[in-house]
Amino acid sequence: MSRALVAVLLVLSGAGLGAMGTAVVGAGGIAELKRQAGLPAATPSASARSALSAPSAAVAPPAPVAARLGVEVADDGRPGALVVGVHVPGPGFSAGLVRGDVLLAFGETRVGSAADLARAVARARPGAEVTLTVRHRGGDHQRLTVVPGIVT
Repeated sequence: MSRALVAVLLVLSGAGLGAMGTAVVGAGGIAELKRQAGLPAATPSASARSALSAPSAAVAPPAPVAARLGVEVADDGRPGALVVGVHVPGPGFSAGLVRGDVLLAFGETRVGSAADLARAVARARPGAEVTLTVRHRGGDHQRLTVVPGIVT
């Protein structure tokens, strides 16, 4: 009895016309409650009926897989790509990159600009280790190993 009372209240207030009313009363109960309350029963339009009866649409092809480092880089007027942001968690963070690092090489590819790094990462195979040559803010150079992640 209390379920029906809540459902009638929801329908009369207009809140039960969507998913909440269906969850409380059930799909078949909504039409009956509307009829009892004197509200017009909604009927699907012809286009909605044909969409409901049409076979399901073809499944879209899978999105291309791309490698990502999880860093944001910019040019700073010198060779390399300046790290201005590191996504946590992310492959760059896991490798030890921090803001202010400058990426000089991605594997065997020299990095002269942020665009060079983007092209090198795009050619990388997700999940395969790559050695980065990094110049830290203090001037020290270091080689780090990164595993570019998968983004679909």
